[in-house]
Amino acid sequence: MEQQKDKHVRRKKGGLITMPFIFANEITEKLAVVGFTTNMISYLTTQLHMPLTKAANTLTNFSGTSSLTPLLGAFISDSYAGKFWTVTGASIIYQIGMITLTLSAVLPQLRPPPCKGEEICQQATGGQLAILYVSLLLAAVGSGGIRPCVVAFGADQFDESDPKESTKTWRYFNWYYFAMGASILVAVTVLVYIQDNIGWGWGLGIPTMAMSLSIIAFIVGYPLYRHLDPSRSPFTRLIQVAIAAFKKRKISQVSDPNLLYQNHELDASISLGGKLLHTKQMRFLDKAATVTEEDNIKSPDLWRLNTVHRVRTKEDSSSEDNGVELTSNV
Repeated sequence: MEQQKDKHVRRKKGGLITMPFIFANEITEKLAVVGFTTNMISYLTTQLHMPLTKAANTLTNFSGTSSLTPLLGAFISDSYAGKFWTVTGASIIYQIGMITLTLSAVLPQLRPPPCKGEEICQQATGGQLAILYVSLLLAAVGSGGIRPCVVAFGADQFDESDPKESTKTWRYFNWYYFAMGASILVAVTVLVYIQDNIGWGWGLGIPTMAMSLSIIAFIVGYPLYRHLDPSRSPFTRLIQVAIAAFKKRKISQVSDPNLLYQNHELDASISLGGKLLHTKQMRFLDKAATVTEEDNIKSPDLWRLNTVHRVRTKEDSSSEDNGVELTSNV
């Protein structure tokens, strides 16, 4: 009875009802990022009086940092914090960066004075540039926690093993990309127009205020979400497989892939119940899943013995298989 009750509670969580809360966070993040980066050159040259080359270099550094931070965000989410808390923490960091950036556009003391006629424009001071760089760094770090987790967190709200919910996943992704595209369209048109014709205070303030509301909405939806516990880092599993295969490099490979070690309970966090195809590519990694007399099957030392799932997720599953299918019953 208690198990049925827990199952019923789990079914009540997640689903399409969580979409507005998740989409609000993603839409405002896109408004903030695209709305600013699209017109950043204009802001840096007209408001901070940066030379064009320096402004372009600043934009490149910001874009490069924003492209690298999702690796850190995904690692923290998968290994420790989970997607919800990673997105929440990253959104708050992003919000601080946007507030600081907006203040620098509103407060006269945080930017150089306007140019007067043909007079040479005064460039931003070191302190004013420091505020800009800190704001951009906070925005890049916050974006790194949001971008890799939001869409995955949304997908977690649907149980792929339930045929009724699996169809809803497609609806979720359709609406997700529609909302993301619409927010980008608004950012490159409406927000850019406001920045150029009304002022940077409003042009940055609008996405900043929207970001505040989205954080509140995302947190309010907490009781409705389906939360999955974070699994161990995929980098750790990669190292485990490499070390286990190296330690067993001298043993012969098994002729039948079905003889390789499997543990569905151990691999529950990295498999979704689908079929795992055995491939010919990088077959030397199979040695990590080869059972020897030194291995304890009941309590395997993962630095000596790894499951088929852990080995095969390191290989190219799109390569030609040898006709053997390994099924995970997770």
